[in-house]
Amino acid sequence: MIIPIYRITMKTSDEHRLMTRINRRLMKGIVDYGLLEDGDRVLVGLSGGKDSLALTELLAARARIYKPRFEVEAVHVAMRNIPYQSDSDYLRAFCEERGVPFTLRETEFDPSTDTRKSPCFLCSWNRRKELFTVAKEKGCNKIALGHHMDDILVTLLLNQTFQGAFSTMPPRLVMEKFDMILIRPLCLVHEADLEQLAALHGYRKQVKHCPYEHDSHRAAMRDVLRRLEAMNPEARYSLWASMTNVQKGLLPGKI
Repeated sequence: MIIPIYRITMKTSDEHRLMTRINRRLMKGIVDYGLLEDGDRVLVGLSGGKDSLALTELLAARARIYKPRFEVEAVHVAMRNIPYQSDSDYLRAFCEERGVPFTLRETEFDPSTDTRKSPCFLCSWNRRKELFTVAKEKGCNKIALGHHMDDILVTLLLNQTFQGAFSTMPPRLVMEKFDMILIRPLCLVHEADLEQLAALHGYRKQVKHCPYEHDSHRAAMRDVLRRLEAMNPEARYSLWASMTNVQKGLLPGKI
């Protein structure tokens, strides 16, 4: 089958525009929030989803550029007692192709130890603790997570709705207890762009999804964000700006 040259050119130009847009937003997030510095050793939490795969690929490419000079490693934390499966061989090969050292670590948790917390929270926290452990072993000073702009805005809406708190996942978080810094380099990248990137680069999906992922309100709140954008195409930018434009004089204040 002969593919017309204009179709090849169209695909190439579309991919170029996509990569330009993603890298521009990636670098804006890195610069605006001071996420990377010379000499950093960054451990990527590689879950196997499109976001963490994209983060690994983008940081690996960025690490080959002179400023700032930093090193990247990746770790996949597998929970032995959760029927969530990822192809670790694929993840290892994905990293090796990009010159990123890969570590596979297994752990588990007992949801009955704290019935006040959801299994989703406990699983996430135990994965996070394992990330800290591996980061220390590898001499890394920063852990990079694949949360993008949509994730951060959805968390903002969730916390306002269910926690009564104006908070979210910050692009940079100093974890003094663990002597570690969490960074989210994709903080300004749109999920829609990452979905396109995953399709263009043929990212392989997880074998089986997390059994607890439907227990949270996150999927429903994503729909809320989409409805807000239907009302105002600039809604995501307004929500983002609101986090640094808190007008205390126009908010309720107890006397």
